[in-house]
Order: sequence, then structure tokens, then C-alpha cells
Amino acid sequence: PPEDGSAERTTSFEQAPPMCIDPAKSYTATIATTEGDIVVELDAEAAPETVNNFVVLARYDFYDNVPFHRIIPGFMIQAGDPVGPTPGTGGPGYTIPDELPSGDDPYPTGTLAMANTGQPDSGGSQWFITVEGGGAQLTPTYTAFGRVVEGQDVVDEINQHGDAATNGTPTKIVAITDVTITEA
Repeated sequence: PPEDGSAERTTSFEQAPPMCIDPAKSYTATIATTEGDIVVELDAEAAPETVNNFVVLARYDFYDNVPFHRIIPGFMIQAGDPVGPTPGTGGPGYTIPDELPSGDDPYPTGTLAMANTGQPDSGGSQWFITVEGGGAQLTPTYTAFGRVVEGQDVVDEINQHGDAATNGTPTKIVAITDVTITEA
């Protein structure tokens, strides 16, 4: 898709995108939400396929006006399903391979990671951002592909609008208004 955001909004694809990014370059995503902006530094070196997927979907405006459909206080906020039918069950029409993290703390506060169905290589468009202590609840079965560099306070505010007792049903609608990718 064009880098300038001029692509027509697309929410369904027949296959995963070809490699469109340059893994040697750096990519930043500004996730504009109804609660404020979250700026994420994407890690194309550790997870090139996943960053490429996220960048392509963002440039196709895939995430525009998409709500955070799962918010678990003290854990994470999740979004990335523009199609439904039940919030959190949709995707882009394909899956991508896992690029799993390693190390003692693979999901520190502010980690952007690809959600999946619980099966290997089942990520597509849904992702989550951890809050303080949230990543410690996870096993390394989710691709970590970025970290929040500005706006963790926005993530934390959104995280207050979920119900842990119902596995994350939002208590307030919070939506992504736009995701802008910057390449350097």
C-alpha cells in the first residue's frame, strides 16, 4: 500500500502481504485513540514478518474506528478486529507465522504483541499492549513486535475500562481512530 495513507480502506485479504518493509529501517506507529495517542516503536529486527503485517494493515486503514474489544485490568488492552461478527473473533482473512520472543522478561510493561487463537502461527490482525505486571502472566507464545515509547499513560487509562470478571468486556467504548506509520 502507499506509504502516504492514501490506500482505500481494506478489512479483508486473501493472503498475507508480501514483505513491504525494509527490516534495516526503523518504524514507529502512532495509534490515535479516543483516549489519546500511543506511540509504539516497532521491532522489525526481532519480528520482521509481524511488523510488516502490522504496517501493511495500518496503511490500508484496517484499524481505523476499531474498538478495544478486550480490556483486562492489570493485564492488557486488545484490539484489531474490524469485522466481527462477535468482537474479537475476526481477522484479516489469513494468519502469519509466530516470531516468538526469548529472555527472562519477554513482555515488559508497554509490549505490543500479536494475539492468537492459542494455536501456533494463528496471529493475523489482533494485538495487545501490556500494562505493568501484565506480561508476567504470559508464556512466550505471542510475538512481541514493539514497545510503547509515548502514551503508556493512555494505555493505563484504557486499561481501567474493562471487566476482569468477564474476561475483558469493555465497560466503556474506546476506539482506535487511526494508526500512522513513520519510517526512518
